[in-house]
Amino acid sequence: MPYSHLNDYPADIRNRAARVRLACFDVDGTLTDGRLFFDSEGVELKAFHVHDGQGLVLLRKSGIAVAFVTARPSAIAEQRAAELGLEAHTGVQDKLACVRGIASRIGVGLDEVAFMGDDLPDLRVMSQVGFSVAPANAHAWVRERVHWRTTARAGHGAAREFCDLLLAAQGRAETLLEEVTRLEGERIEGKA
Repeated sequence: MPYSHLNDYPADIRNRAARVRLACFDVDGTLTDGRLFFDSEGVELKAFHVHDGQGLVLLRKSGIAVAFVTARPSAIAEQRAAELGLEAHTGVQDKLACVRGIASRIGVGLDEVAFMGDDLPDLRVMSQVGFSVAPANAHAWVRERVHWRTTARAGHGAAREFCDLLLAAQGRAETLLEEVTRLEGERIEGKA
């Protein structure tokens, strides 16, 4: 059974999603809800949604390179990326230069890059990539300038929604679903 929601998206969005070979994500306000928490020692805390993490891992396992690109120095973002097996670029002052460097290193053009961000520091890079995406609650100036907006809010599954679109547009969603179903069936039958 094909991914039933793919045809809900305009052809332009499906085509952009089908070309993506590198997906980059801002962290605060994109992978998190944008709030910053600090404990009494000044240690920063962040909350990440488990569905977003699963989507990012599925992209990586499907051959799409994934990287965090954030202006804030953040040991937590680095730790989360490492946990998921992803690249993390923190404390980045020029996101476009960073993304260009990653793309060049892995041999993809900017037209094959997607960037998901939520506010002004993301606009420059988002204007240069093949597919720019914002979560539903991104700043209005960003929302009106991207190729596509998720229906989910940042930190509440927006990145997963984007990941699912990429996987479906590239014909990988059904294969992943079949694999998971087969493995779960084998586990239940005691074969795995």
